[in-house]
Amino acid sequence: MRVTGIHHVSSLTAHAKENLAFYTGVLGMRLVKKTVNQDDVSSYHLFYGDEIGSPGTELTFFDIPHAGANQPGSRSISSIGLTVGDRAALGYWQARLAEWGVDHDPIGSVAGRPTLAFRDPEGLRLVLTVDEDSPGRKTPWPKSPVPAEAAILGLGPITLTVGEGTQTGRLLTELMGFEERASREAALDHGGERRVFTTGSGTAAEEVHLEVRPELATERLGSGGTHHVAFRVPDEEQHRAWLDLLERAGVRNSGLIDRYYFRSIYFREPSGILFELATDGPGFLTDEDADRLGERLSLPPFLESRRAEIEAHLPALELPR
Repeated sequence: MRVTGIHHVSSLTAHAKENLAFYTGVLGMRLVKKTVNQDDVSSYHLFYGDEIGSPGTELTFFDIPHAGANQPGSRSISSIGLTVGDRAALGYWQARLAEWGVDHDPIGSVAGRPTLAFRDPEGLRLVLTVDEDSPGRKTPWPKSPVPAEAAILGLGPITLTVGEGTQTGRLLTELMGFEERASREAALDHGGERRVFTTGSGTAAEEVHLEVRPELATERLGSGGTHHVAFRVPDEEQHRAWLDLLERAGVRNSGLIDRYYFRSIYFREPSGILFELATDGPGFLTDEDADRLGERLSLPPFLESRRAEIEAHLPALELPR
C-alpha cells in the first residue's frame, strides 16, 4: 500500500481575523470551512483550499489566541509548498508579495522545481512551487482576487526537518510506500542534506522533502508553526487497512477518528512529527452548498446540540468584504 499524496497541512495562528484576511485577500484562497477544533471547541479550525476544498489543496489553521511565536528547529514541519502552474505565475507572485509587504525571497529552485519562498504575517514558512502537472487537476476559486492563471492550485512539497533521517526515511519508504529519488540539490546551503521522497505519480503534491539538520535544537511549536501533515487515503476500506498495517508494524496510533469531513488516524514518525492518514471523503459539501462554503460556523452532527454554547464563546469572525 501507499498513500496517494498530501491531503492537508494544519498550522497554528494566534490571530484568526488577520489570518483570514491574508489567506483569502492576499493569497486568494477560499475559506471552504469555518468550524472548530474538535478537541477544543473554544478554538476555530479554518480550512482554505480550492473552490470546493479538494483533498490536496487544504491548508488549515487552529486558532490559539494566546499562543507564543513558533521557535523553528528540528523535529518539525519546516515549510509548506503551494503549487502554481508555471514560472510566469512566480513573477506575478513576486510582484504581488512585494506590493503587500510580504517577506519573501528571490525566485530560486528546490529539487529541480522553480520556487518562491515567503512567510505569512506570523512567520509561517511557505514555498510557491511550479508544478506543470497540476493545472486542470484542481479548480481555483472563481471569486479570488488572484487571476486564474496565477492562482494557487493546491499543496506542494512538505519539508520535514529532523536531526537524523535514517529512521524517518525508512518509515516513509518501507511503511508508507514512498520512493526516494535523487535530488540535484542534496547538499543544503546551510549544511546538512535534503532527501526527496515521492508517491503516486510524482507531482509536487505527492512529495516529502527531508532535511537532515543535526545541529538544530528542537522546534518549540507556536503560532506560525505547523502542527501536523495529513496524507491521502482514497476510501474508508483502505483506511481500515492502514490501521491494520500500523498495528502490525507496532506503530502507536490514535485508532480511527471520525472528523465528519474525513476519517483520520494519527501517529508520530520516529523523530516525533505528527502524521495523519485522512480519507478523501466525504468532503466539505457534506453540510454546505458549494456557493456558500465557509460563510457560517459549521459543526459536525455530534457537536450540533452544543451550537449555542460554542458560538457564545467564539469571537466574531466574518469574511472580509
